[in-house]
Amino acid sequence: MHIEDRIFRQKEAIEQELQRILSSQDSPLFQAMRHAVFSGGKRFRPLLTLACGHCFGVAEETLLPFACALELIHNYSLIHDDLPAIDNDDWRRGQPSCHKAFGEDIALLAGDGLLTLAFEVMSQARPEEKLGHLKVQIIEEIGKLAGVNGLIGGQVLDITLPPATIKEEEYFELVQKKTGSLILAALQPGIILGQASPSQREAIMEYGKNVGLAFQIRDDITDFSQEDSSKATSRPNSVRLFGMKASQQKLHLLIKKALQALNQACSEGDELRFLALKLLDL
Repeated sequence: MHIEDRIFRQKEAIEQELQRILSSQDSPLFQAMRHAVFSGGKRFRPLLTLACGHCFGVAEETLLPFACALELIHNYSLIHDDLPAIDNDDWRRGQPSCHKAFGEDIALLAGDGLLTLAFEVMSQARPEEKLGHLKVQIIEEIGKLAGVNGLIGGQVLDITLPPATIKEEEYFELVQKKTGSLILAALQPGIILGQASPSQREAIMEYGKNVGLAFQIRDDITDFSQEDSSKATSRPNSVRLFGMKASQQKLHLLIKKALQALNQACSEGDELRFLALKLLDL
């Protein structure tokens, strides 16, 4: 099967499982949660989870709960980012953001609901019996990367560091936490369930670190190029810091480094390679 067809099939499997997870109720809370999750996301993080697992021979059905949990965590963070107290964005993926569609109170709780549901989904995952103890390790790693020293810590930097005076090292710390943490989190199920060697783990984490930085720089370039650049100017942005040409060069260099690391990690890395290269499509 061609790699694009494999990725499309995997995305369909992710969509179906997310539909199952979020279809148990039709309350305003679940309507808001579905509004956020099914608004046209690329599913980049859950696809990374399945691709990394493929590198180390982990079955897709074993990885799927963790993949979907990562997407729930990602969308919780977007709901909260869009709130008036943080980014104050009225639109997300071409439709009204969650708080504009359902009100700030329901949106706030919908984000809380997605986050807690993600850990419920992971706790109910059924790895092979001999690997069951590794589930706790996965949940611990994802919890750390989504928490105060990862995603949330990055969000704090995003709202407190002044865009006009941010330094290069501060920008990269912000990105590594806010965007990069969930990219690294998405790789944990495959690494842990696949029982990667220390050298393989190190190489995959290097891949993830570079992909995380590239992902944000790509978004910065896109945001800055859009007609409404208010978001790019009100938050730290690589184009404001480095310029457009230098940002594009950094994007290409980061993808090159990611692929070099991937070559050291596993011989079945076609899907991870494909996902990294897609970040160059501007």
